[in-house]
Amino acid sequence: MTDRLIIFDTTLRDGEQSPGCSLNRMQKLRMAETLVQLGVDVIEAGYPNASQDDFDAVHAIAQLAQGVTVCGLARCNEADIEATAAAILPAASSRIHVFIAASPIHREMKLKMSRAEVVERAVKGVRQARARCADVEFSAEDATRAEPDFLVELFSAAIAAGARTINVPDTVGFTTPSEYRELIRLLRREVRGIEHAVISTHCHNDLGLAVANSLAGVEAGARQIECTLGGIGERAGNAAMEEIVMAVRTRADQFGVHTRIVTPKIYGAARTLSSLIAQPIARNKPIVGQNAFAHESGIHQHGMIADRSTYEIMKPEDIGVPGSQLILGKHSGRAAVKDRLSQLGYDVHEAEVEPLMVRYKHLADRKKEVFDADLEALYLGVDPNDTQPWTLHSLHVSTAVGNSAEPTASISLRSADNHVVREAAVGDGPIDAIARATARATQLSFKLIDYSVQSVTQGGDAQGRANVRVQFEGREYRGQSVSTDVIEASARALVDAINRVVSVTAARQRNLKATGT
Repeated sequence: MTDRLIIFDTTLRDGEQSPGCSLNRMQKLRMAETLVQLGVDVIEAGYPNASQDDFDAVHAIAQLAQGVTVCGLARCNEADIEATAAAILPAASSRIHVFIAASPIHREMKLKMSRAEVVERAVKGVRQARARCADVEFSAEDATRAEPDFLVELFSAAIAAGARTINVPDTVGFTTPSEYRELIRLLRREVRGIEHAVISTHCHNDLGLAVANSLAGVEAGARQIECTLGGIGERAGNAAMEEIVMAVRTRADQFGVHTRIVTPKIYGAARTLSSLIAQPIARNKPIVGQNAFAHESGIHQHGMIADRSTYEIMKPEDIGVPGSQLILGKHSGRAAVKDRLSQLGYDVHEAEVEPLMVRYKHLADRKKEVFDADLEALYLGVDPNDTQPWTLHSLHVSTAVGNSAEPTASISLRSADNHVVREAAVGDGPIDAIARATARATQLSFKLIDYSVQSVTQGGDAQGRANVRVQFEGREYRGQSVSTDVIEASARALVDAINRVVSVTAARQRNLKATGT
């Protein structure tokens, strides 16, 4: 039977301190609900005495969150502790988390206190918190730069005063896994009353070691990890919850612990946070990044086709990703190209492979990624230099604010035979209106399933790249365009996608006639 590892989520407190990641009260409530569904044990909802907004947010989360411990942070002073106790009062399960700095640099330069004074203040703070809440956690800020013998003294006093959890923060991301492992072992050996408390880790990522240090702490006996979704937090961030959870799950043989996190909800939770803080998830982010289960190398793709365990140590479904992706690019080989064409319904004969791969490599050298529609067009012999079925002739878009007004788009498209078609439509927004007008003009019943705009230059005249993904008859097609006018870029990207639909569909029909199927 493995030990339980407590997941203490501080996304709403330490994570929100990350520049550009602040949340309003409604967003915090939405994120708290997501964390409850994810299965975290403790939500550190905020620092109630920081502001009235923080107090109100913690209080609201304490009222609504069920099946989880709601925690508030407080310095070891009376005002902070009283505010935190009041904020978490409605929670069915609550915790007060008190802290004081422990390292010489903090004692001397920030607190202006001696070691004895720090211990006295810590004991007073823990006792006050314990009088207001049965569950008290004590943190020695900047513990990894403090004297080990002082930490033993400080934590022993905190436990005697009533702390049930002692937290050992690597506040500035200074330590290394071997150092941190030895520190946790020392505390387990020498802190008086440690058998009555849970040892917790709280590691920052300044040297990129937050997750490694946290896991080293677990190996040494820590049974709570303080972490954030996506690793957001002060400066370079905190230990990433999803990495911690999947590491101990994947390497249970190494760590001997388990969590109660519902792992298939991890991916959705990460995307919810990304949306709320308006920060994209890096493509190469472990576990939840777009590339986490994507493979482009030909050797890797060949192995994945044979057995995905050759290059994947986790199942994407285990964290809520529908499946692995074999990304077609310049590194892809024959096996991946044949497999993808087979999935698209084409039986590629061996004699066709070599000339197809020559054309494929030419295409892949020009594109970062080869999509299904590109590959299908290549196989069917569609020439990208041919006259396009449609070009944008003119566009007028009006947006609107208010309940009685609707965004509208009027579009003129010129066909390959020089015939101009004009249509107009209303939509939920300007892009939706353009898509509806384009569908009417081309008489194609497509669905816009993804749309994004990225800046490709800087300044007031910056260019924006619009990317669209549309679905037609069960297949996906992509288009893109660049312009200083993002509305124009969006319309041209839609026309680009529609041209792929028309060209590939026509080529597919010619192929069916030629093969008699």
